[in-house]
Amino acid sequence: MDQGGQLDNLSPILSDQVLVNGTAVPLTLTRDGRLRFLGQRQRCLAVEKEVLGFAVEEGSRIRIKAVVEEREGICCCGNRGDLVRESFVFEPLSEDSLALWSQKLRDYIDSLGRPKRLLIFLNPFGGKKSATKIFSEDVKPYLEDADIQITVIETKYQLHAKEVAKTMDLSKYDGIVCVSGDGILVEVVNGLLEREDWSAAINMPIGMVPAGTGNGMVKSLLHAAGEPCCVSNAILAVIRGYKHSLDVATISQGKTRFFSVLMLAWGLIADIDIESEKYRWMGSARLDFYAIQRIFHLRHYNGRICFVPAPGFEDYGEPVSYHCKPTDEESPKQEESLKTQQHGYLGSDVKLEDMHWRTISGPFVSVWLHNVPWGSEDVMAAPNAKFSDGYLDLIMVKGLPKLALLSMMSNMNDGSHVESPYVTYIKVKAFILEPGTRVEDATKEGIIDSDGEVIARGNVTYKGNQKPLMAYDKVQITVDQGLATLFAPK
Repeated sequence: MDQGGQLDNLSPILSDQVLVNGTAVPLTLTRDGRLRFLGQRQRCLAVEKEVLGFAVEEGSRIRIKAVVEEREGICCCGNRGDLVRESFVFEPLSEDSLALWSQKLRDYIDSLGRPKRLLIFLNPFGGKKSATKIFSEDVKPYLEDADIQITVIETKYQLHAKEVAKTMDLSKYDGIVCVSGDGILVEVVNGLLEREDWSAAINMPIGMVPAGTGNGMVKSLLHAAGEPCCVSNAILAVIRGYKHSLDVATISQGKTRFFSVLMLAWGLIADIDIESEKYRWMGSARLDFYAIQRIFHLRHYNGRICFVPAPGFEDYGEPVSYHCKPTDEESPKQEESLKTQQHGYLGSDVKLEDMHWRTISGPFVSVWLHNVPWGSEDVMAAPNAKFSDGYLDLIMVKGLPKLALLSMMSNMNDGSHVESPYVTYIKVKAFILEPGTRVEDATKEGIIDSDGEVIARGNVTYKGNQKPLMAYDKVQITVDQGLATLFAPK
């Protein structure tokens, strides 16, 4: 920006004398959204970043509700510190000035495109069952300060949020917020994509507040912005209204589809994620505890993967033709008819047979596809993953010594595990998994886990209460770039 533009941004929208603690001081709102005033010290509030809202109170006072960085000395925009909620009270000297300040502040805040009506999904059963307390003590006060109208739904059972998202009146809300782990986000995305009006519904922005076991999505969002993963930063991202597109993967087997936003796992990672459920009382420590058990009783799985590599990864695997053709029961003609009859999104229309496929055969220790960097708050599964690059990150492990695997797993907190010589780490556009039996016992098979849900379960595996969505057989994954929208830090 040239100097003239900078000066224009610094010029006042409104400047006037107001009372602060009974003393008349100058108050200025500049065009670049800075609210400058004198109190006990020179203060500056960045409206876009720090002002949540305001209220006109009795006695002709305006109370500015803000979140500021706690630090010593002069308050000026730009330095980082711990966030605290704080109010600033101004008293304009006339009714006309009060009305003008109220109007200009409202106009500026409205120009930021912030949400005004939110649907909140609250999962009281997730993680350490603390979501209700987190919402009432740490989330609701911020939303009240921002004068956002909220509707709160406590999820009562699995797929409750999906049912609501599938049938809700979208015109009543500017966004959806999940006070939960990652599971409710997955339900909401699947519900929106199963609607008849899915193409409009999937544009509904979704926010995440960490209140579950994993919290991988919100950790990924906040880490990308250089912010700690905490409740206040997460809800501020929602209030400020910034948005980020998110890739969505379609996992399909015949006519059955599941929409994934986090990951798909088969082998070691899936076994740890799902079989450790019996230790759920341990919280997130259950994953570390069970990982050690699985490493020292390591399983290897027969099978094959096929993939379309991203540019730069074409040398991995061997060339192969696309082979996931429709079965006799689902001919191309019937598939086309299905698309016209069935409601909801049916996945990408990309011609997979025209793409350049590669293949790698097992045995495998682990096959892990990731859409975002963090699998949980302390597991950086795919350090190079991007939210909307149109690719999934494949982290694959074949044979390796157990001690090397233990070392590799211990490096997952910073993503350095992908540097292990035993790890293949590439980006893919499309993927086919052909799962097989365990090498050690051909009567036993494995688990296919997507976003923490068992979508397929083979013979003699973990016994869950839910019937798997798919058979333990070939599944296909395609990626739609930027299909969904998240509230995210700027």
